[in-house]
Amino acid sequence: MRKKVGILGGTFNPPHIGHLIIANEVLHALNLDEVCLMPNANPPHKEIQNRVTAEQRRTMVELSIQDVPKLKIETIEIDQGGTSYTFDTMELLRRREPETDFYFIIGGDQVEDLPKWYRIEDLIQNVHLVGVPRPNKSLETAYPIVTIEIPQIDISSTTVRNRITHGETTKFLISDAVREYIREEKLYEA
Repeated sequence: MRKKVGILGGTFNPPHIGHLIIANEVLHALNLDEVCLMPNANPPHKEIQNRVTAEQRRTMVELSIQDVPKLKIETIEIDQGGTSYTFDTMELLRRREPETDFYFIIGGDQVEDLPKWYRIEDLIQNVHLVGVPRPNKSLETAYPIVTIEIPQIDISSTTVRNRITHGETTKFLISDAVREYIREEKLYEA
């Protein structure tokens, strides 16, 4: 029996409750064995904000999932460093785990950009793409994706960072452990 693993990539700067809801909903909707949150080293389409290190983002992901048995962390992109392309990363994972079927989870904002992805035609031959709705974004695409309806919460890491910078509450937006770590490390402060 082949293992079924979801991969949710992102900067996770910081990881918030929206990330956990997506991972958990896809885990159960597709009856996956686990979902791995995979922090990017240097995503090709986004600059990491606020001088937070890859190691700090990794720690925040670990803290946010520490009490959720089927949510794991995948550090392959951070371990490699440099710019990360989904195709290359998924090829490495497939070689490392040839008996695993991978489900790469993307939001509606990413679905719109699929035509611009590096080696998208090759990627869709080897990985199941799973699309989850985002506010005001379409899941319509010519590419084969499995769409999963999830409870939508319009929250972003930018919102969380801005709230921390302005001394506003982040209760229920990030885990208590992540909030404490951010406070100890003095991340995102003005």
